[in-house]
Amino acid sequence: MPVAGSLGAGLLLGLAGPVAGKGDNAACTAASIVLSSGWPWACYAFVVGFLRRSRIESAVLASLGLAVGVITYYLFKDMDPTVPIGMDSATSVPDGLRSGASSGGQILVWGTAAFLFGAPVGLVGNVARTPGVGGLPFRLLVPLIAFFEGTERLGTEAHAQGTTFSLTWNVVRVAAILSAAALVGHTVWSRRARRYDTEEPAEAGLAEKRR
Repeated sequence: MPVAGSLGAGLLLGLAGPVAGKGDNAACTAASIVLSSGWPWACYAFVVGFLRRSRIESAVLASLGLAVGVITYYLFKDMDPTVPIGMDSATSVPDGLRSGASSGGQILVWGTAAFLFGAPVGLVGNVARTPGVGGLPFRLLVPLIAFFEGTERLGTEAHAQGTTFSLTWNVVRVAAILSAAALVGHTVWSRRARRYDTEEPAEAGLAEKRR
């Protein structure tokens, strides 16, 4: 992935959540809930790291891209603040999301956190390129984050946020489980295929010697 593409994707990620939050239909509501949560940001940093050959580039670009996304997210929210989709109007809205409120504090805190968080996740994404069982635990990082975040959000917020919120996070959890199962299955299948490809020539050579 080119440098410009990595940073551009971070910018788009920062815009996607607030833009989806402007919609008034179920699809936009679900998209806003997902894109304003943590796991898509972790997924972004992971993919950036996975697509770079250099581990240093993986760490640096993941951090920079996340920081760009966070700054874009809060600047856009500051220019056109709204109550986040999925949050009841009666629920207390954070000061930084109220009309006219400055998002400088959020940018500083979350931008710094994103910059620090991006490097290790980008590095994990790069290590996940390791084929076979060795890279499998690293490839499972994003599904695990999505599943546990969904479980936590459902346990603490679902009762106050309504049906769409609960449905969205349940779909995320199911998708995370299916993704993890697919990754494990692909790894097992690839290992068996490589073993078969290795054993077949050996057996052919042994049969040739017996003639």
